[in-house]
Amino acid sequence: MILTGPEITTAASDGRLRIHPFEADQVNPNSYNVRLGPTLLTYTAEVIDAHRPNPTRSFEISDDGYVLEPGELYLGHTLEEVGSDVFVPLLFGRSSVGRLGLFVEITAPIGDIGFHGQWTLMLSAIRPLRVYAGMKIGQIMFFVSTGDIDLYAGKYQAAAGPQASGYWRDLATVRAVAS
Repeated sequence: MILTGPEITTAASDGRLRIHPFEADQVNPNSYNVRLGPTLLTYTAEVIDAHRPNPTRSFEISDDGYVLEPGELYLGHTLEEVGSDVFVPLLFGRSSVGRLGLFVEITAPIGDIGFHGQWTLMLSAIRPLRVYAGMKIGQIMFFVSTGDIDLYAGKYQAAAGPQASGYWRDLATVRAVAS
């Protein structure tokens, strides 16, 4: 089951989900609009290596916006901190943003129960596109879970700002267990 807009508002006020800051006008019939935070991150190496940490460059979006270029992966973040110990959140780009040629959440729309923080957004534009901090860029839906809950306690917990991939940490854990 998916939460309706009124139930999202109720759950945010009674603590079953956290959206901070919460703005009533961002509630949709069955989702909540999230805004683009002010920081973008890009990888600086010509080749990204999944087995190692990769160097990045971080920059702030000015009041005049920032032009995303095709062929570049930008890591942005939600302005809002969103999470729940009860519901399963899923984040998707808004259709209005998709119609501008911007892919927002390329491969990982599902959030873990127990994650609380700003969501990293994987941004890719098919043609040059100017984006602005604070623009409504995505929407999060909340689904009811069934069964026992193991709360998320992973590497991205309490994220603030865009987070580069920590995939290499998973490999280190696998290697340590295999030894």
